Amino acid sequence: MPRTKPDPVAQLRDQVIEGLERIKARDIREIDVRGRASFTDLLVIASGTSTTHVKAIADEVIKHAKRAGTVPLGVEGAREAEWVLVDLGDIVVHVMLPRVREFYALERLWNVGAEEPGAALPA
Repeated sequence: MPRTKPDPVAQLRDQVIEGLERIKARDIREIDVRGRASFTDLLVIASGTSTTHVKAIADEVIKHAKRAGTVPLGVEGAREAEWVLVDLGDIVVHVMLPRVREFYALERLWNVGAEEPGAALPA
């Protein structure tokens, strides 16, 4: 039986999630944006309990990404650490304080129009 080549995006995703869970990020969500965004395939959003925790989570994500052979293309917001964005190319990770996450509501933004065609709308 031929061996299938491991999917590098899946391996990176596993490392990112492992890093988030290891340092106890809260409310981890994944949003598949393939076909809806040209800049990435997957958004991962998580919360930290303080700016120190948000920064530590982002650092852990970077460490785990490097372990998977991916060097971040960019990191934004690390100084203030209320919202840190880690751009890993195929995956973009957002680590936010809960109040910032609630205000920007990225999950709602990216899920608008993602419902199945013909799905019933809530009354």
